[in-house]
Amino acid sequence: MKYRSARGQGLIRLLLVFAIMVLINVVASYFFTRLDLTTEKRYTLSETTKELVSNLEDVVYVRVYLDGEFPPGFKKLQKSTREMLDELRIYSNGNIEYEFINPSENPDVKERNKLYQQLASKGLLPTNLREQGQGSESQQIVFPGALVNYRANEVPLMLLEDQAGASSEQMLNNSIQSLEYGFANTIRKIIQVLPQRIVFIEGHGEADENRVADISRDLKSFYMLDRKRIEGKLNALDGYNAAIIASPDSLFSEKDKYVIDQFIMKGGKVVWFVDGVTASMDSLQSSEFTIALANDLNLDDMLFRYGARVNHDLVLDLQAAPIPIVTGYVGNRPQQTLMPWYYFPVVIPASTHPIVNNLNAIRFEFASSIDTVGSATIKKTPLLFSSGYSRSLITPARIDLEIMREEPDEKLYSRSGLVMALLLEGEFTSNFKNRLVSQIADNGEIGFKDKSDQNSMIVVSDGSVVMNGYIRSTGKVVPLGVDRYTGQEFGNRNFILNCIDYLCDDSGLMAVRAKEFRLRLLDKTRVMEEKLYWQMLNTVLPIVMILILAVLKFFVRKRKYA
Repeated sequence: MKYRSARGQGLIRLLLVFAIMVLINVVASYFFTRLDLTTEKRYTLSETTKELVSNLEDVVYVRVYLDGEFPPGFKKLQKSTREMLDELRIYSNGNIEYEFINPSENPDVKERNKLYQQLASKGLLPTNLREQGQGSESQQIVFPGALVNYRANEVPLMLLEDQAGASSEQMLNNSIQSLEYGFANTIRKIIQVLPQRIVFIEGHGEADENRVADISRDLKSFYMLDRKRIEGKLNALDGYNAAIIASPDSLFSEKDKYVIDQFIMKGGKVVWFVDGVTASMDSLQSSEFTIALANDLNLDDMLFRYGARVNHDLVLDLQAAPIPIVTGYVGNRPQQTLMPWYYFPVVIPASTHPIVNNLNAIRFEFASSIDTVGSATIKKTPLLFSSGYSRSLITPARIDLEIMREEPDEKLYSRSGLVMALLLEGEFTSNFKNRLVSQIADNGEIGFKDKSDQNSMIVVSDGSVVMNGYIRSTGKVVPLGVDRYTGQEFGNRNFILNCIDYLCDDSGLMAVRAKEFRLRLLDKTRVMEEKLYWQMLNTVLPIVMILILAVLKFFVRKRKYA
């Protein structure tokens, strides 16, 4: 009887446990939750991202070209990408689907190269991956990117973020922490029914279509893009969300300034790429030197009122892009050597602001410094600034190639943090406040506004930052940010796209770029030195401990039952 009673109680307990598990699963199907136990909450999506993907009306299909055998670093990026897409899929109610593709799996070389060319034409750039081991080196072409499809639209997304001066581990870590923003921002843009409108302002000697063709192509993927002359027309900028002023070289009339001013007062965003000086490399083709002069655009009073002053000076930085210079002759043939040209500063972003966080270095040409001035109520955030080995020259200044043949005096390059890109945020005061006659200021049809609501703009002290190279004889466009002498690609493109995204983003998604993961790396030197010790400790010690416990148990049992 006791045996039957115990058996019945055991059966009841088993049924009870089964019923509790079923109940928990039923409840869990109605109340979804996830726990993230990491310190930096790396597996927790922002509320903005959750809301974005939960409101998808159709399927977003993602093809990730990160399948195959990779070194541990890229395996980590592959795994993190898969985990991020799984997280997005959960909150999207099944409206996000994905597949991982190995573009190198096809044994047919011609077909494989054809696929490589297709991916490159769509904006996915290959990476030549080299992995060094003990006495060996492997080489592999990978496409660390994805193609995001929504209905009839397809947009490329690069998953690997290059960054000058960073180790491969740091670049991979930065890429992993940018995954949420990359996917969410791409999805936000690709599903927009009515994309925002951006305009390149013309009529003051700004860069022509050929010189901004590369960035225009990228902007057209997500925004409606136009070019327009103001010509004093009050409604010239109506209907646009943002305006880009790219390297003007002529005076702005007061009428055009008024139109831009009122565009800002009524909520329009502006990115100013204005040069403080006029200087050109063309003048150095036939001469060893040229003169840099102040670039008067009649914008100083306007920018001053908004909180910035682009100085009429030249920033020189020992951290600079190289150009070829004749260093000698072999017979009658000149020998050229690439040497740093201090007038072309290379700025490695040091700020953690979302616009420049983890960006690759930005290339400048004949840039000026920017001072923060004006109202204390305007928030002024430096985005890009010179290195610790820089200086500035007041114009007119002599630009001489001879400076490259001499060893630089570091005492002269003792300044640091010269601001070259500045974000302004707040309620801007009109440049025409208290300057208009009452007939205009009080005219309801004109609708003059002397103060803006909360608004923002960005001032960059170099027009070349937004300009790509252009070969007129062939009509070829050199990609933006690519150095014509070294082939190195700088971060100019991503910087400009981030500027526009930040100014036009009303969802708060840009803040996700500030999300930071901690880099927990092993000490490689110590790993190599102590490799055998830790291998023995982790393989032999557990076996020894099991044997000791077995011997102890044997003697305990022997003593107990002797």
